[in-house]
Amino acid sequence: MQTVRNFVGGEWLAPTPSNWYELTNPATGESLGRVPMCGTTEVSEAVRAAREAFPKWRETPVVQRARYLFKFKSLLEENFDEIARIVTQENGKTIDEARGSLRRGIENVEHACGMPTLMMGDSLEDISSGIDCEYMRQPMGVYAAITPFNFPAMVPLWFYPYAIAAGNTFVLKPSEQVPLSQLRIVELLQQTGLPKGVMNVVHGGKDAVDALLRHRDVVGISFVGSTPIARYIYKTAAEHGKRVQALGGAKNHVIVMPDADLDRAVGIISESVFGCAGQRCLAGSVIIGTGKSYEPLKERLVDSAKSLRLGNGLDAGVSMGPVVSHKHRARVLSYIDSGVSEGAKLAVDGRKVSVPQYPKGAFVGPTVFDQVDPSMKIGREEIFGPVATVSKAENLDEAIARVRGSEYANAVSIFTTSGRAAREFRYRVGVSMIGVNIGVAAPMAFFPFGGTKGSFFGDLKAHGKDSVEFYTDKKVVISRWT
Repeated sequence: MQTVRNFVGGEWLAPTPSNWYELTNPATGESLGRVPMCGTTEVSEAVRAAREAFPKWRETPVVQRARYLFKFKSLLEENFDEIARIVTQENGKTIDEARGSLRRGIENVEHACGMPTLMMGDSLEDISSGIDCEYMRQPMGVYAAITPFNFPAMVPLWFYPYAIAAGNTFVLKPSEQVPLSQLRIVELLQQTGLPKGVMNVVHGGKDAVDALLRHRDVVGISFVGSTPIARYIYKTAAEHGKRVQALGGAKNHVIVMPDADLDRAVGIISESVFGCAGQRCLAGSVIIGTGKSYEPLKERLVDSAKSLRLGNGLDAGVSMGPVVSHKHRARVLSYIDSGVSEGAKLAVDGRKVSVPQYPKGAFVGPTVFDQVDPSMKIGREEIFGPVATVSKAENLDEAIARVRGSEYANAVSIFTTSGRAAREFRYRVGVSMIGVNIGVAAPMAFFPFGGTKGSFFGDLKAHGKDSVEFYTDKKVVISRWT
């Protein structure tokens, strides 16, 4: 158990806010500590430290900035299992899920190490007689990120490695529900010798978020979370003249064609729906069986759901952990109740699941609804839990129409052995991240990550080339020498 501290100007500070958030292991109910719910004062201290560090850091050659990330990557590898265990303890996901997410985060550190190449500009001589033109990328100042509870180690690494490698300084506000793994990671970043003030961490809820959104010295904001909050972040930050990338919620569809390899597809789909207890923006949640695939798909998905073993993610043999908190558990259960009241058929009921070894855990069992109409609440709203809805479409056209009718457009997948169907699907479906025989369409670090419609607010997405664009300004110089 610990009292969480802020990291400001290279120092670990113990703020004294008016209230605290109590941390709890969602599997065991064990107290893990408390988090300060900071506000304007603490955010201003962090931003000031970042602003003061910026001029010298901006002048540091990019090859030298990248060397800190090489050291950082090495330290993350050396402490890999420790960080993964912290993720499981604070979030609830299984240890294998924690390791997989941390690996994805480290891949972004690796990619950001290439900033000397990624940040290159371009030039052209004699755009007119005796006149040359060039552009170079320059850092802009203090950036901030507001990150979610579902991937506490990975998601922050989508942002600050790129930002600081490009020459900016940074303020991170992690989710107050899961700050511990990121604090350990920042301790490792500190061990690289990174200059004071380049990286800062401040904790809190809405007050801290609003302070970042409105602070005049913050030039850009990155966010991952629900759609209502993403919309608020985008609007408020833009009104204050900031760059914004706000990744929102999802209602991801998975289409299964009659020619799909069901034996292989069902295992992949089950992991997509129930992995991380359904708490990921790329989780499949709306499963559509086309034509004759519907009945056998439903039966096998039900069997797969019933076979999953719930428990503490650190225990051997556990295939699904709890949701992040009892408050979130109540939210997921309310959606299941809503589905029943709307007339959907409950094929697997996860409401009354029991894990005797952990009676205080926030567990929701795998849940499968059949006969779900897209107009139902469970068919159109993001649940963010281990709940699958299964329905039938007569053909690919009908399935695509349902996808396009959703207010979200984050990820979508199709399972088929037909190249023609796959090409038509990706051509017409209108969703940003598409899986073909892939259950979780998660781009690698060197490709952009983000949706469209209600799933994304902004112009430049997370990681990949978009990160370099987001964290730099292109300065154009036109020269004539006589």
